[in-house]
Amino acid sequence: MPRPAKADLFLLLLALCTLLFLATLFDAAQRRDAAAPQLARLRATVATLALSDLSLFTEARYTRHLSQADRFAAFQDHPLALEHFPSGSLLPPPSLLSEAR
Repeated sequence: MPRPAKADLFLLLLALCTLLFLATLFDAAQRRDAAAPQLARLRATVATLALSDLSLFTEARYTRHLSQADRFAAFQDHPLALEHFPSGSLLPPPSLLSEAR
C-alpha cells in the first residue's frame, strides 16, 4: 500500500480542523440560544438594581473598572516590578492615580 503524499495529509488535516472549527461555531450558537432566558433575567436584575459596575477584568483592582480604582492601587507593587496581570498591559491605571494634586 503506497504512503499518502504530504499534501494529501495536509489537506486531510486542514479539512479536519475546518470541521472542528465549524463545530465550535455551531456549539456557540446553541449555547447562546440556551442562555438567552438567563441573560434576559440578568439584564432585568441589573436594570432593577441600577447596577453600574462594568467588570472589564477580574485580576487587579485597578483594572476591574476604570472609575472604581482606589488611590492605593498604584502602590500595591514596587514601581519597577514586572506586571504580573496580563490585563495590566491592555489598560493603563486610571488617570486620577497619576494626576498631581
